[in-house]
Amino acid sequence: MKTLARAFALAALALSLAACQSMLPGSLEESSFQPSDKPVTVDSVTANNKLAELARAQHPRILATYGGEYSDPKLERMVAKVVGNLTTVSANPTQAYRITILNSPNVNAFALPGGYLYITRGLLALANDSSEVAAVIAHEMGHVTANHGLARQKLEAEEGLATKVVSDILGDSPTARAALIRNKLRLAQFSRNQELEADAIGIKSVGEAGYDPYAAARFLQSMSAYTDFRSISGATDASLDFLATHPNTPQRIELAQRHARQFGQPGVGTRDRDSFLAGIDGILYGDTAEEGYVRGNVFLHPRLGITFSVPEGFVIDNSAAAVTAAGPGDMAVRFDGVSLDKGRSLTDYIRSGWVTGLDDASVRQETINGNEAAVASARADNWQFDITVIRAGDQVYRLLTAAPASSTALASVARAVSGSFHVLTPQEKAALKPLRIRVVTVKPGQNIGTLSAMMVGVDRKLDLFRVLNALAPGATVSAGDKVKIITDK
Repeated sequence: MKTLARAFALAALALSLAACQSMLPGSLEESSFQPSDKPVTVDSVTANNKLAELARAQHPRILATYGGEYSDPKLERMVAKVVGNLTTVSANPTQAYRITILNSPNVNAFALPGGYLYITRGLLALANDSSEVAAVIAHEMGHVTANHGLARQKLEAEEGLATKVVSDILGDSPTARAALIRNKLRLAQFSRNQELEADAIGIKSVGEAGYDPYAAARFLQSMSAYTDFRSISGATDASLDFLATHPNTPQRIELAQRHARQFGQPGVGTRDRDSFLAGIDGILYGDTAEEGYVRGNVFLHPRLGITFSVPEGFVIDNSAAAVTAAGPGDMAVRFDGVSLDKGRSLTDYIRSGWVTGLDDASVRQETINGNEAAVASARADNWQFDITVIRAGDQVYRLLTAAPASSTALASVARAVSGSFHVLTPQEKAALKPLRIRVVTVKPGQNIGTLSAMMVGVDRKLDLFRVLNALAPGATVSAGDKVKIITDK
């Protein structure tokens, strides 16, 4: 995806609409969200708590960023049980906590000052027992207990002031650059120390609550495997994931194991796996209908009622900014939409100035699968572009394909992508279902290969099955084991 970003940046394509999600009626707006009236742990935070007031003000923005609140009473009860066990051994028994499950496929958890805790359904789908969920939540509780949020705000303010002083006095000299680098390293080290401190507090709480204290190290390894899987798959929009803000190193895992050994050897404490698996059975996996679905090399949006595909070898990434795809030969595709007056021609729209390097003579009107369309080509720096604009119903969609200037494949790829665009039939829309995590019991004769083959809607099934079930290379399953698969049933 780096190629895609660079290519379209060079082209200076002034994209006026950021995401397909924002095209929907009733799309997520910050003002439409209020703090949850269904908190898992407590009904409200401590009265007259200034930190809680600050956190409450941020709550709607967090909901808007992470797709809102995920409502599932069964899942909420499972998480509430974990949180309840942790609060009995909290280092600050007067602290009230309010936890929200976020409707996001990203693997993340975080805390705000004042006791607001957040955990995504994506993280719950990756975990494998209650002790791992306890380890994550206890870590975030540790940040609250240690007032890390306020401490970081104070240090960032100090570093900001120091940066301004250095810049004003020393300008852009080598001495100034060295001072600024030292400031950044100091802040990074501070963040790392915060994470390690929260690890220590969290593992202590997990062990004292009777959970497996080794769960923290185990889940750190699962998240590392998940990150590697995403990287190989080509999905690079990990800005909302846990590891984007929580450093993960072998040394951190080793330190977590050292803290756990204070409670005994591996095997101590409860994992409460069956209760956890019952809680996550049926949880939504991946994107929602509001965001559209990626099924292999096909993108389908049931709410907008449209679909298109990319050639084999391309990897689609349905990010918050747009639907993008990267392919061989440094080729890339971007899809989004724009509101346009019905009376305005698509050829005029292409010529309206939002495409740098446009070849005016290439602009022409077409019809694509019964839909009014216009196509054009452009060049900028060392890149060439195909621009396709399609009107479907009340919406106008844009497909932008980029390739290096030396490539001879642009035209064929662009025509294949735009030619695949069509409006979904009522039958096609009805057949689209979200993916879910299902817990199944291994039957005699089944193995990792046959179980992973049962999964639908995902690529690299065997690798993903191992990641979801925390199975190391060479690990096997036995009849009677419970495992997670992904299906649309």
